[in-house]
Amino acid sequence: MGEMAVKENGSHALEAPFLVGEVLPGNALPIGGAHQSGDGVNFVLFSRHATRVHLELYRNADDSYAARSIDLDPARHRTGDIWHVWVRGIPAGQLYGYRIEGPYQPELGHRFNPNRLLLDPYAKALAGVEYWDFSAARGYDSSSSLSDLSISTVDNAGTTPKCIFTSDEFDWETDAPPNHSASDTVIYETHVRGFTIDPTSGVAHPGTFRSLTEKIPYLKDLGVTAIELMPVTEFNENELMRLNPVTKKKLTNYWGYNPVALFSPKQSYSIGGSRGEQALEFREMIKAFHRAGIEVILDIVLNHTAEGDELGPTFCLRGIENSIFYTLEEDGRRYYKDFTGVGNTLNANHPVVRQFVMLVLRYWAMQMHVDGFRFDLASVLGRDENGKILRNAPLLESIAEDPILRDIKIIAEAWDAGGAYQVGCFSTQRWAEWNGRFRDDVRRFWIGEAGMMGQFANRICGSSDLYQKSGKGPRASLNFITSHDGFTLNDLVSYKQKHNDENGENSRDGSDANYSENCGMEGATDDPAVDALRNRLIKSFLLTLFVSRGIPMLLGGDEFRRSQRGNNNAYCQDNEMSWFDWGLAEKHKDILRFTRGMIAFRRAHPVLRKEVFYKDADLKWFAPNGGAPNWADEWQKSFACLILGQTEPDLFLMFNAHNGPVDFFIPSLTLDRTWRLAADTAQIAPYDLYDAGKEPLLQEQSTFRVEARSSAILLADEREVPVEY
Repeated sequence: MGEMAVKENGSHALEAPFLVGEVLPGNALPIGGAHQSGDGVNFVLFSRHATRVHLELYRNADDSYAARSIDLDPARHRTGDIWHVWVRGIPAGQLYGYRIEGPYQPELGHRFNPNRLLLDPYAKALAGVEYWDFSAARGYDSSSSLSDLSISTVDNAGTTPKCIFTSDEFDWETDAPPNHSASDTVIYETHVRGFTIDPTSGVAHPGTFRSLTEKIPYLKDLGVTAIELMPVTEFNENELMRLNPVTKKKLTNYWGYNPVALFSPKQSYSIGGSRGEQALEFREMIKAFHRAGIEVILDIVLNHTAEGDELGPTFCLRGIENSIFYTLEEDGRRYYKDFTGVGNTLNANHPVVRQFVMLVLRYWAMQMHVDGFRFDLASVLGRDENGKILRNAPLLESIAEDPILRDIKIIAEAWDAGGAYQVGCFSTQRWAEWNGRFRDDVRRFWIGEAGMMGQFANRICGSSDLYQKSGKGPRASLNFITSHDGFTLNDLVSYKQKHNDENGENSRDGSDANYSENCGMEGATDDPAVDALRNRLIKSFLLTLFVSRGIPMLLGGDEFRRSQRGNNNAYCQDNEMSWFDWGLAEKHKDILRFTRGMIAFRRAHPVLRKEVFYKDADLKWFAPNGGAPNWADEWQKSFACLILGQTEPDLFLMFNAHNGPVDFFIPSLTLDRTWRLAADTAQIAPYDLYDAGKEPLLQEQSTFRVEARSSAILLADEREVPVEY
């Protein structure tokens, strides 16, 4: 052993405060990251065009100077494109980072800068995110007239996070994935922090992984089988440089769709975090959810990073091997292709990047025990280095066919910001898709848009018009009315226009195609008639979601009318606008009860959730007069569907999007059976939805009135002693 000196900006030496262990060349495998090897740690990094690599070890997250600096001589520490070193005595919790020398030639795609302390892309946890200064992380001299063509000589070690060496050891005990079938799956989408950060949540550790486990009884009672978490990998929430124009408070990257470290759970979502506790707490959360029979699906961003365009910061991939990790313009490799809307695009189908992505997914599946992934802007993952959509994209096939990921749920957001829209035709049969057509067509039907009856019927039947041709079934259709991206369900029936003024973008952000309705008054109201219509529509949306074949996804908070005050793009609102107000669960307990009841109704009637499309013999369509619907009549907005249950009760579903009531003829039954009323969204609780076995008999009547903008369900049952209705 011997003491080692480090240098700050190449100027003067700083005596290291502790001894460095024995340093050996190490091994090139396993590729990427820091791995325990005997009584030391093997550090591995890929960089093809680097000329020198330095591993730096730090005592504290905000230190500007390394305690140890280890120079990797390419003659001893390089195998092909892999740099490696073994260091004895590295403890769990050790902080580290890299400096990389190489050409700074942006016009050729190279942006190496040894003045930038870089993150290990395989780091399992980060420390010091709270000190992060993105402006100081720019690899170029921002004061120069040459802009990004001039390298920065300012060191940023004190204002950038450090990687944490963590152990993957964890006592999983008998943990096993619930592995729910597609037909049994009901997904609940939420945000780790927003779910419990408000004081009304009543949890001990608000805004953290542990707080999610405190809400497991609530989720179990609701009936969901999976929770889908918005990004949990590390991101810089303080990267935005603008104020809320209304409150004058700083806006933040609240949602987290700008990743910086894909192996690292978010530090601020843990109680600890300074020495890697976030990984431990994440695993504890997973184990608790599995014990309750609930799966955990991660919304993962693999299409871009937070390094942005050519004027963005350098903290990881850009400084490690920019020309390989990103897709660059052919005629000017200084610039980035942008199919994501945030400045850069990962070169996902390059063999090196493809391997990196696969290791990310395997890590979360194997070491963190997650049950599935929702891939943000997944169409990007099917593009080549020139941006062309590939017919059989290697990465997408690798994900689908990987033997380790075989039982993992894979769900694509089957579009991107470059114009790709692949709903119904995304990759192989193994992939499920966020069905954006379901969202839009169901919304358009219920707001009364003309000509939507046929499309609405397709959606509730599993969207065979989209998926059957490719050999997929209803399990490919992830059905949703709302998601994090857009209006909440309450706002969908309360706002005709988006209200994004507080985002500081002059309301240019967020979609204008909301297909929403304000029910006669924009925004919150005390008018009981307006609120009653909103309640009716909310229940009709929920009923539609849970009677439709496919996999239903509920946006968290929709079950008790959470509002974002008309903001349909609250990505930067880490405040009461986005946080869950749990007091609404009592205020709108009727909607909560209805949601819980519809999930139970779906579970009780397997015919609604089969993983095959309906056949002609399985169902019959009716106009209100008992005849066949005229699908070509664009002004017809009401119809019914008789689903033949075979070995279970038949169901008669009635939908009325007209502004007035409609009387439906009820199909006749054999003498030993009668109709019971299961649900009527026009009624108030508890008459809007009946518990199983308590559905009232319909008296001898040939019609049933469905009120304006509402829906109803009858079920056929063996005739028993009548219950008055």
